[in-house]
Amino acid sequence: MNTPLAERMRPKTLDEYAGQKQLIAPGKPLRRAIEQGLLPSMIFWGPPGVGKTTLANIISNMLKRPFYTLSAVNSGVKDVREVIEKAQSQHFFGQNKPVLFIDEIHRFSKSQQDSLLGAVEKGTVTLIGATTENPSFEVIPALLSRCQVFVLEHLTKTDLEQLLIQAITKDELLKHKKIELKETEFLLRVSGGDARKLLNALEIVVNANESDNIIITDELAKESLTNNIALYDKGGELHYDIISAFIKSIRGSDPNAAVYWLARMIEGGEDILFIARRLLILASEDIGNANPTALVIANNCFQAVNIIGYPEGRIILSQCATYLATSPKSNASYEAINKAMQLVKEKPNLPVPLHLRNAPTKLMKDLNYGKEYKYAHAYEQNFTDQEFLPDEISNTTLYSPGNNPRENELRAFLKNLWKNKYGY
Repeated sequence: MNTPLAERMRPKTLDEYAGQKQLIAPGKPLRRAIEQGLLPSMIFWGPPGVGKTTLANIISNMLKRPFYTLSAVNSGVKDVREVIEKAQSQHFFGQNKPVLFIDEIHRFSKSQQDSLLGAVEKGTVTLIGATTENPSFEVIPALLSRCQVFVLEHLTKTDLEQLLIQAITKDELLKHKKIELKETEFLLRVSGGDARKLLNALEIVVNANESDNIIITDELAKESLTNNIALYDKGGELHYDIISAFIKSIRGSDPNAAVYWLARMIEGGEDILFIARRLLILASEDIGNANPTALVIANNCFQAVNIIGYPEGRIILSQCATYLATSPKSNASYEAINKAMQLVKEKPNLPVPLHLRNAPTKLMKDLNYGKEYKYAHAYEQNFTDQEFLPDEISNTTLYSPGNNPRENELRAFLKNLWKNKYGY
């Protein structure tokens, strides 16, 4: 039998499905929608190998609906229209509303996504799109607004180990062998959390050993898989390891390491927009007000790469990466919003001070809304001492400028204005 283990082990029911308990455990939102037959069009967003395609198949089978699959890699507007026409004819003959599953929907162009709008809006098909990229960036707003987004999480170590146990005990081929899972760390590491890769790796290890009595250890797995691991996989563990090394090199002010890891990603076929987005985040998270121009450079880099594409885009990415790596660093803004978010969770719904409230009606003015507000521009240096935080958290310091030339200037500026109020 030539069917891969991962395909042989593909679950057929929600109870067989590994992980995503936050969505499909009894009583959870997606499971309720499936059981009630009230299925909205939706986007599954999550890393590779967590079961997006499998979940779409299970949903279709449970609801007994026709199931169409398109891959954004090799499908065009014509293919989309053909599927929609088939769906319309089936609906005309009284069949259940078909499910249209689009893998890697983020690769669909705007015109391809536009061609889906009418069918989704009229309910001709129930769309299930799968993406590894943030749909807010990659799916057009008109289509995204008509879909519910479900976030699929990385499979846990427990989920992955359970998949291995199921494979050696239930698979029609492996269950006839005597397989002991003595060590699984290397298999889990190679999989990068991808269930499909994990099962395929297990099958390689088993097939590499002629005996029916196999004790799987990390050493055995490493020996069997050494020549079978791709040097760079955009969906695998190395993808996340290398982008991590790239970001940490820039954060650590090493432009040499930064361009090396950048080259590794480019040579591996990484999506250059993915790299540019990460640079945008870093420019604010790790540099911030130590050099506000960094965010401008990173944003221009993203726009330029989006227009120019590969291969010239690599030059722009290199310029941006080396600029960010050699820029002064500060995570003060990042820390400030984290502290503020935590404070809001601890003390939600604190009242807005009266003098800061809007007063569009006479009643509100009679209640002193906005009465004591001081218009900063009416005072010397465009500043006057007044309270802008709720009374309960008055004097709370959330933004503490970093120790670098630019933010030291900001600290001195704030201290001059606020004296000792915020401890600047």
